[in-house]
Amino acid sequence: MNLLCRGRLKLLVASLTAVVLLTWLYLLAGNLENGRSLLLAPCLADTPASQVLERAVLESRVREVEEENRQIRLQLSQSQGTAVQLPDGNYGNQQWGASADTGPEDGDNTAEEKNNHTECPRSPTVQKCELIHVACVCAGHNASRDVVTLVKSVLFHRRNPLHFHFITDTVANRILSSLFQSWMVPSVQVSFYDADELKSEVSWIPNKHYSGIYGLMKLTLTKALPSDLSKVIVLDTDITFATDIAELWGIFRKFTDKQVIGLVENQSDWYLGNLWKNHKPWPALGRGFNTGVILLYLERLRRIGWEQMWRLTAERELMSMLSTSLADQDIFNAFIKQNPVLVHQLPCFWNVQLSDHTRSEQCYTEVSDLKVIHWNSPKKLRVKNKHVEFFRNLYLTFLEYDGNLLRRELFGCPSQASPETVQLQAALEELDEDDQCYDFRRERLTVHRVHLYFLQYEYTPSEDDTDVTLVAQLSMDRLQMLEAICKHWEGPISLALYMSDAEAQQFLRYAQASEVLKNRKNVGYHIVYKEGQFYPVNLVRNVALKNANTPYVFLTDVDFLPMYGLYDYLRKSVVQLDMAHTKKALVVPAFETLRYRLSFPKSKAELLSMLDMGTLYTFRYHVWPKGHAPTNYAKWRTATTPYNVEWEPDFEPYVVVRRDCPEYDQRFVGFGWNKVSHIMELDAQEYDLMVLPNAFMIHMPHAPSFDISKFRSSSSYRNCLNTLKDEFHQDLSRKYGSAALKYLTAQRNI
Repeated sequence: MNLLCRGRLKLLVASLTAVVLLTWLYLLAGNLENGRSLLLAPCLADTPASQVLERAVLESRVREVEEENRQIRLQLSQSQGTAVQLPDGNYGNQQWGASADTGPEDGDNTAEEKNNHTECPRSPTVQKCELIHVACVCAGHNASRDVVTLVKSVLFHRRNPLHFHFITDTVANRILSSLFQSWMVPSVQVSFYDADELKSEVSWIPNKHYSGIYGLMKLTLTKALPSDLSKVIVLDTDITFATDIAELWGIFRKFTDKQVIGLVENQSDWYLGNLWKNHKPWPALGRGFNTGVILLYLERLRRIGWEQMWRLTAERELMSMLSTSLADQDIFNAFIKQNPVLVHQLPCFWNVQLSDHTRSEQCYTEVSDLKVIHWNSPKKLRVKNKHVEFFRNLYLTFLEYDGNLLRRELFGCPSQASPETVQLQAALEELDEDDQCYDFRRERLTVHRVHLYFLQYEYTPSEDDTDVTLVAQLSMDRLQMLEAICKHWEGPISLALYMSDAEAQQFLRYAQASEVLKNRKNVGYHIVYKEGQFYPVNLVRNVALKNANTPYVFLTDVDFLPMYGLYDYLRKSVVQLDMAHTKKALVVPAFETLRYRLSFPKSKAELLSMLDMGTLYTFRYHVWPKGHAPTNYAKWRTATTPYNVEWEPDFEPYVVVRRDCPEYDQRFVGFGWNKVSHIMELDAQEYDLMVLPNAFMIHMPHAPSFDISKFRSSSSYRNCLNTLKDEFHQDLSRKYGSAALKYLTAQRNI
């Protein structure tokens, strides 16, 4: 009997021990397999909240095991009359949560990392406020537009400070420097490098690719970028990000000691040489690599003598290939073919290449897999792909996304504010929010994003320095006037357009579809992006004025059509009236029609006839006669030579002046006194107002603007406008002394 009891006791003790060991093995295996717990869905295991949930599940499981142990002990005590005491394990303190960085930091990737399908987003392996460097080659007007969409997609997802490095030509430098200066995105630095200084490095390489010499510039980055910059992400302008760029930056940590370049395999058959008969591509490793997204370890590249190595590679291959077909990509691939140990192959979702006949569809199985989309076909959005509609919509999302919303702080990442930001913040703090006119004063301090030369622009200065630019501003509701103005004015035009990001894209499509507009290259279109509740009319005018490239400017509004031949007539008048050496403002008399369809007069005589018949009227004679009465239309009817007129209160003619004239006062927003104040300052600076006898312009009818409706319906709007007038008079008196007292006296007499 004793033997039987001892046998049962041994069996129960063995069972207890086995249960405990098996439980621990189960939990341990569940925690270690693939760096994730088998007790939880894999996506939950990577987040802090999931670790709390996992702990609760583990504790519940441990309690179940302990209850089983208690029952076994109870059975033992019942059978033997004594309790078998076993030490309790400290289950609650065991760390089971898997780290997002589990896996090798160097060397070969794990099997999971090699698989392009990512079941769960992995946490960035980058420190919270680590600065990420991004380089891009950008040249010309079109590429400057493309790079904005790229930057928007990066900013949308980013959680780290960024430093953009742009290798640009003169055009892109002017556009992007102005854009980023006015964008004022926190924790974003921008540096520019002159592409002209790098041309000699690559100009000796014949290149058939449509990118031209700029398509070879990425080869020079070790020389172009600062010598203390150790690594950089290099992107083409036709890239769209669908994830945080920090994830890509974190892959640098996975480079082996010898790896210097990170690239995604080329997804077309180009380098296999089977696209057509006698197709002979540059040498490449297997399918080759695409250089739309590159991780460059600059420090290591400089150490191994990159500049000399790529040159030797290019020289050797050009002896048989004669030219590159895919620009820098051919040379990168030939170099890697000879030095395969230097490349770190990235998973293909880091460069999903949407050109025709690619294997890009193998890079993803669901939306969450997408990281970077590369529109590397010349067809761009018209490329053939099974999911192109999805990709196109993703691209259009950032294309039309309000860039103002990307001006967000990175909490917890201190950044040094620019002097402009500090000055702006100080000015904002001085405003009184209880002031009835707070909104007007706040609008004056608003910094609007500005994209200069939104479309292709070409202008060759005239040799005689008499050229005149037509300067105007408009919004989306006046877009239909552009074609007519271009037909009436053959000279250069500087237009500032006040639009949202989405409206700017509508304008782009309109201009590209218009035979008239797309054939005019001497029109500069400058986008001032919408922000705030008022139309900043004088700020928009100043953008157009400051970006005129001729010695003289014709300051007008987009609702007016200039007479045929006015451009040539003004150039002659500039010489005859010696405007180069005198302060003159040439007045172009303004008329209007109430008819949407008008047989435009071809001469002054024809206009006078239409005036007598009631087809035309002097501008605003019936609602605002003071605005143009000083032009003296009665005298103009018979005048054959220019004549002087005196300034009078509320006079707001359209004038031709030198480009260095005073800017418009930006305190005046919306409707009211925006042009009046400008003419007043011209007079204060002793400009002679001279009316041209054989010039005219005609205002075309349109619906009232939203701002004039607010002026008419809101007494507080009108009161604030009067307050701004008084302040303008005071500023004018301080600026010009006793000579400006006449304006204050005239205002009081009204």
